[in-house]
Amino acid sequence: MRDEVWNLRTQRCYRILEKALFAGSDRLGMRLTHHSVQGNHLHLVVEARDGQALSRGVQGLCVRIARGLNRLMKRKGRVFADRFHSHVLRTPREVRNAIAYVLGNARVHALRQGRPAPIAADPFAAGPGDPTVSLPHSWLLRVGWRSVRRAAPT
Repeated sequence: MRDEVWNLRTQRCYRILEKALFAGSDRLGMRLTHHSVQGNHLHLVVEARDGQALSRGVQGLCVRIARGLNRLMKRKGRVFADRFHSHVLRTPREVRNAIAYVLGNARVHALRQGRPAPIAADPFAAGPGDPTVSLPHSWLLRVGWRSVRRAAPT
């Protein structure tokens, strides 16, 4: 996000994001299955039919988010400082690690900033069962990642 955009983890901004994520969670060949909202960025796990569907789906989601945030902040102009970055997840372990990273991202940020890690689930993150995301269709996101065991601590 650009520097002048408000903290996304405030209730007023998050309400805008929730509406945009709900409306854009299953459109244009892209399905949003997990997300995490941080103060100045988003992490998304999505399924996409192909590269074009991913690009169009994310672009549509970004437009919804930008319009809503600009309306809230009574401003015009760009909201996103950068394009999205994507990584294709090919194995159950990659999917498991990505989901753990996305859903546990607030904890990581808190620890890095010297704050206590939240004990409860992050209220600004969502996975299957939340209305802002869609149920996954692919084997990897439905069941494949669940078969991977966590590495034992060393």
